[in-house]
Amino acid sequence: MSEQHAELNTDPDTVDLSRVHLVGIGGAGMSGVARILLARGAKVSGSDVKDSRPVRALRSMGAEIAVGHKAENLQLTGSLPTVVVTSFAAIPKENPELQAAAEHGIPVIRRSDLLAELMEGYTQVLIAGTHGKTSTTSMAVTALQGAGADPSFAIGGQLNRAGTNAHHGSGDIFVAEADESDASLLRYRPSIAVVTNIEPDHLDYFGSPENYFQVFQDFAELIENDGVLVACLDDKHTADLAVACARRGITVLGYGTSSQTRAPEVADLLVAEVTGTQVLAAGTRVWVQVRVPDAVALQNNQFVAAQRDIALDYLVQTPGYHMVLNSVAAVLAGAAAGADPQKLAEGVASFAGVRRRFEYHGDVSSGALHGAKVYDDYAHHPTEVMAVLTAAREQVLAEANGGKVIACFQPHLYSRTKEFYQEFAQALSLADACVVLDIFGARETPVEGLTSRIITNAMEESVTVRYEPDMAAAPATVASLAGPHDLVLTMGAGSVTVLAPEILQHLRLVSAGEAVEPHGEELKPHAVEDQAGR
Repeated sequence: MSEQHAELNTDPDTVDLSRVHLVGIGGAGMSGVARILLARGAKVSGSDVKDSRPVRALRSMGAEIAVGHKAENLQLTGSLPTVVVTSFAAIPKENPELQAAAEHGIPVIRRSDLLAELMEGYTQVLIAGTHGKTSTTSMAVTALQGAGADPSFAIGGQLNRAGTNAHHGSGDIFVAEADESDASLLRYRPSIAVVTNIEPDHLDYFGSPENYFQVFQDFAELIENDGVLVACLDDKHTADLAVACARRGITVLGYGTSSQTRAPEVADLLVAEVTGTQVLAAGTRVWVQVRVPDAVALQNNQFVAAQRDIALDYLVQTPGYHMVLNSVAAVLAGAAAGADPQKLAEGVASFAGVRRRFEYHGDVSSGALHGAKVYDDYAHHPTEVMAVLTAAREQVLAEANGGKVIACFQPHLYSRTKEFYQEFAQALSLADACVVLDIFGARETPVEGLTSRIITNAMEESVTVRYEPDMAAAPATVASLAGPHDLVLTMGAGSVTVLAPEILQHLRLVSAGEAVEPHGEELKPHAVEDQAGR
């Protein structure tokens, strides 16, 4: 695994949180914990490479924030902080603020250490998994709010309805996303742990699938003695984890579909069974049969007495069967925390989505491309891409107006692209047309000879594919492929999200009859080895 920074404080529980400085404060995770600190009365300062909406929001709440990283930023509040918080995955140890903290003897901790401290004393609901963490965490929060609770929460994305990614609630429940990418989820002690799925990822950090699987096993070991594991039994690795936890005496609430073939020990764990769904233009209608354990039936860490059978019938507004499963996980987590399942289901039905998770940007209301719509999604792993494109296809079919699915995809990380290029090609081939941008390297150094062509060369011939290395030209390239009622998706974890409004603008121009010159190289798949860079 990757080396840890030397500055890591080995006993973060001893840290004074009265004055906290956050390096990279504008990030999705950092801005969330900053909000909670401010709500609890701490002095908060921080820095980021650029101004942003989260930075401006935190300033309005009282945080002192500088743009750019400098040693003197540690004294933005007039005195040195009692602790500095960083993300070791995103912030290099050569950062001047981290170096200044070391010179002054100020402890440096990870965001996960800080979040663990903020959750002390609460019923901790931690959502983990390779995919679906942000959506499931957001659904759990919305479900609990619908059931009358006011949970604290920290999410890796912004709830569309609430307009925030974190909240200091008045209740005794704290819901948070548990990130496995750098094993930071091992800092937590969950009362209720949710695992949505387990599939190899972040191999640049873990080195092997086995090491990646191990981090979830270690996470499950941290569940409190009287705690609960909520696990998706449709996923093999998660089901294996659930069986192992049940054998150790941990209460397991499993969920999944009625059509799955399971070993008897896995089937015995099924508490919430999705018995039917109906895809509608407004979302997916879900029927779930739930066996809800009564709280009084908890004996020796096992639900051994009578259970109540409850039939839930609700609408999931966010497209995709993966969102159906996430909604069931959210209901079970809320039920394990003591809320009423019927009210939790009603709360889930009001879930309006999260930024960058099948986020709607607008449509074309008239002209040649009337009815074309643009969405944006964070999908950056082949399984996520496949799930999102499947959801898009289902939505187009439900609307029954003959639209196509057009994907504009930006691969994220050279290591992930090289490892999974064939899987990406297979997933993207679910679209009718695909524009593939160059690789967004993020923290990685470019690999000579490795480009997005490694994906496009492997795609099916039935798909119209265009490799577009010029990001500025991508909106025109996408617009040149579009027709009426098409569903256009921008996908990826990098800068591709900025293209969604630009693509929508280009679609409207084309629809109004204005000429937009197409770009991009139209490709026909050929031998992958030619461009594999191997």
